[in-house]
Amino acid sequence: MRTHLLNDLTAEHYRRSVTEGVERVAAKLAATERPFTGVTVDALAPRIEGIDLDRPLHDTTAALDELEELYLRDAVYFHHPRYLAHLNCPVVIPAVLGETVLSAVNSSLDTWDQSAGGTLIERRLIEWTAGRIGFGPAADGVFTSGGSQSNLQALLLAREEAKPGWDTSDALARLRIFASEAGHFSVQKSAKLLGLGPDAVVTVPVGRDKRMQTVALAHELERCVADGLIPTAVVATAGTTDFGSIDPLPEIAELCARYGTWMHVDAAYGCGLLVSPGRRRLLDGIERADSVTVDYHKSFFQPVSSSAALVRDASTLRHATYHADYLNPRRMVTERIPNQVDKSLQTTRRFDALKLWMTLRVMGADGVGALFDEVCDLAREGWKLLAADPRFDVVVEPQLSTLVFRYVPAAVTDPAGIDRANLYARKALFASGDAVVAGTKVAGRHYLKFTLLNPETTADDIAAVLDLIAGHAEQYLGESLDRAS
Repeated sequence: MRTHLLNDLTAEHYRRSVTEGVERVAAKLAATERPFTGVTVDALAPRIEGIDLDRPLHDTTAALDELEELYLRDAVYFHHPRYLAHLNCPVVIPAVLGETVLSAVNSSLDTWDQSAGGTLIERRLIEWTAGRIGFGPAADGVFTSGGSQSNLQALLLAREEAKPGWDTSDALARLRIFASEAGHFSVQKSAKLLGLGPDAVVTVPVGRDKRMQTVALAHELERCVADGLIPTAVVATAGTTDFGSIDPLPEIAELCARYGTWMHVDAAYGCGLLVSPGRRRLLDGIERADSVTVDYHKSFFQPVSSSAALVRDASTLRHATYHADYLNPRRMVTERIPNQVDKSLQTTRRFDALKLWMTLRVMGADGVGALFDEVCDLAREGWKLLAADPRFDVVVEPQLSTLVFRYVPAAVTDPAGIDRANLYARKALFASGDAVVAGTKVAGRHYLKFTLLNPETTADDIAAVLDLIAGHAEQYLGESLDRAS
C-alpha cells in the first residue's frame, strides 16, 4: 500500500495517475454538448449506493472508468455556455494548475512552520486585494472557505467591537444588524451562530432597482437608538445573489459613521469589479467599509474554494485570535513569526491563495477584469432581449450579470397559473439537459434567473434558452387546458 503514498519514490506513479485523470477530464470537456444529462436522483443514486467501498479496485484506470460512469458523465458542467443558473463560474487554466500544485504539496496555512512561502503568498494577495478596495496600510485579512464564512467572521468582529456599549445582562438581545431584503441569507445564519436574538437582523426594504433604501435605513437606525438597542452593523451588498444589485455604498457609509456602526460590504459577487477596466466606479464607497467579503470563486473565475474576509483595521482581527502552546504560542507574536491561524476561524486550511496567485501571474488583473466586463455586457444585451420580448416580464436592469424574469402568457391571467408554468419550464429544461437556469421569488411570485458568468455565452444562447423556456411553459399550459376541458 505504500506505493500509493506521494513521495520521492512514487513521483513517476503520481505523474502517470494525474496525467490519466487530466486526460479523462479534458476529453469530457471537449465532448460535452449539453450542460447536464438530465439524469434523475432515482436513476443515479442506486448506482452509487451499489458501490462496495470495502472492495477496492486496486487499479487507477478501473477507478477512473467507474468515476466516469458515476460522476463525470452526469456532472453539471459550468463551462458550458448554456449553464445560466447559479453563481458558478467557468475556471481559468492557471488557477486549475495552482489547484493541482497545492493539492499535491498539501500545505496547511495555519502556521508558518507548515507553509512558509504559502503564508507569505497569501499575505501578499490580501495586501493586494485590500489595496484594490482602497484600504490603507493598516488593513489585513485572511482567506476563507467562502462568502458565508467571510460574512460570519465580519459580523463576529462587529459584535466584539460593539462591546463597549454592552452594559446590561441582556446585551446580546439588544444588538441589531441591518441588511437589505435582497441580502444573503448568511447574515441571518451568522446572527444565530453568534448567539444574537431572533430579532437581531433588521430587514431594510429595497427600491425598484433592488438596492437598499437609505432613507429606510436611516429610519431604522434612528428607531434602534431610540429604543435603547445597539446598532451593531450594517451589511451592504455589492452584488445581490438574485439581482446583482449594488447598494448605495457612499450613503450607507455616511449613516454608519453618524451612528458609530460597523459597515460590512458583502462583495462576494461584485468583487470582480475590483479588477474591472470599465466598471470599478460601481464600488465607490467600499473603501469606507470596516470589513469586506470577496469571493474569488465567483467573479475572478477561480475554482471553489477561494474567498477572503478583509478588514480596514488589522487590530480588529484580534477577536478571532486564540493561542495554543502546541500550535501558535503567544511568544511567536513577539518573535514576529507569521501564523495565519491567529486571524482565521479555521485551523487547518488549504493554500487556496495559490490559485489566485497563478492567475494574476499568468493573466494579470486586467485580463480577469476584462472577462468579468464581458459577462456584464452580455447581461445588458440579455436585458434588451427580454425587455423587447412580449412573452417575458423582466424585473430590473442589471448592474452586474444577473437577469430575473418570467414567462407571461398572453392568454393566462391567473398569477398562480403563471407561477406553475414557470416552475414547470425550469424543471423541464433541467430534465432535458439542454440548459440550466435558476429560480427565485419576487413579491411572492415565481421567477426565473440567468446568472451570466461565462464569457463564452452569447446573446444567441440567451435567445435560444428563452425560446426553450417559452416552449416548455406553453406545453404545460396546453396540457393544463386539455385536462381542464
